Amino acid sequence: MWEASDRICGKRLKVMIPTLLPALERHGRLKLGSADRVLVLAISAATIDRLLADTKIAAAGGKRRRVGFYSAIRREVPIRTFNDWADPPPGFCEIDMVAHGGTSVAGSFIQTLTMVDVATGWTECLPLVTREGSLVVEAIKRAQSLFPWIILGADVDNDSAFMNDVVVPWCRAQKIEVTRSRAYKKNDQAFVEQKNGAVVRRLMGYGRFDGIETAQVMARLYAAARLHVNFFQPSFKLKEKRREGAKVIKRYHAPATPYERALAHRHVPRKIKQRLRAQYRTLDPVMLLAEIRAAQDELGRRIDRRGLSAASRVPLPISKTAAFAQTLGMSIEVGEPRGTHRRAKGKYKTRVRMPSKLDPYLVTIEGWLAAEPQLTALAIVGRLAQRDADQFGPKQHSIVQRLLKALRRKAAERLIAATTTTADVQKSDTDPGKTAVGLRPPSVLPGSANRDAPCHPSTHAERRLR
Repeated sequence: MWEASDRICGKRLKVMIPTLLPALERHGRLKLGSADRVLVLAISAATIDRLLADTKIAAAGGKRRRVGFYSAIRREVPIRTFNDWADPPPGFCEIDMVAHGGTSVAGSFIQTLTMVDVATGWTECLPLVTREGSLVVEAIKRAQSLFPWIILGADVDNDSAFMNDVVVPWCRAQKIEVTRSRAYKKNDQAFVEQKNGAVVRRLMGYGRFDGIETAQVMARLYAAARLHVNFFQPSFKLKEKRREGAKVIKRYHAPATPYERALAHRHVPRKIKQRLRAQYRTLDPVMLLAEIRAAQDELGRRIDRRGLSAASRVPLPISKTAAFAQTLGMSIEVGEPRGTHRRAKGKYKTRVRMPSKLDPYLVTIEGWLAAEPQLTALAIVGRLAQRDADQFGPKQHSIVQRLLKALRRKAAERLIAATTTTADVQKSDTDPGKTAVGLRPPSVLPGSANRDAPCHPSTHAERRLR
């Protein structure tokens, strides 16, 4: 009966038995005694699943159906939506991963772990060679030393790299509150999703990167970018959002840097603010930008390279801050300044015109058009079919139509050129003292010479009547 039902589950089969059993008996597919028939009709869904357990394993090729490995851990982590953030103090972060797999997600490639502080927008990015829970823990430890304050909370998505028996227990052991977003609801992590595009993708682009050496270059890039982004680049932060009918109205705070938001926040201790001010006074944005460009140039040479070919044979470029500062803002260079966004231009392939079956009849078609300019493509195809029925038919209508369009364009260009030349010659013959139309300077245009001279009122009236 389970096979006859197309292998449905026990709960559905329980409901289907009263209908399926009489049909099988009616057509001679199954014969049951009265006692067995009563037991089959009274069987429960749990008993069906228990009796069919070995049969289902054998039908699956001897493999048990894999239950969600992280479903139990995921159920233990509470959900936090975007509206649940009620002005938290600095230390509560949203965490996400950005994949650098290019156009293919096959194989292993580098991931960027992005951590954004909800209160201030402070952003830390760290490269991961692979998606693994132990590497995520090490990255969070590294981020803890980079953040000016202690990490109090981590809001992650439902990725198995976070929802596992390594990351969640470690965070709880460190007194870090762990929450997760709803599945397929990107807006629950709006803060980190904003930085994924404005910071990570803007720095790294969309190419494929893999290998330990490439990850080291990315770490060097993020080390300079974190200071440039957090201390010098202002960003928007949503203040309020309300709906009026079908329209959603959003209001934003004035753009500010994470550094400025940290100084203005009441929950940031005074010692941390003093340390941030001292660090800010030592930073040179041009030097940071020079290091960013140097690392991007090196990564640009590694895009879409795999294995040993991804390793550069030349040493890492040393950023020359003085030379970079002299050229910065002095001239606008054509092209993309970020090496990670450049794409090599392919060689242009010269197109060779293939011979057309209309070439032998080109002179004939031009003669037909000269005699009958209103001739259509269908009429030309009909005449060609009368001459060679094997070569021409309704299928050749499109190529004849394109040829007809090109011939009429050339004829119109020749006609306009001839008309313009004739008009110029006639104008110069009738009035030798004036220049030809189209060559007249603006100072001698009609009415410009006497523009300031007094004019009779009757002249204005005649002009209005015209």
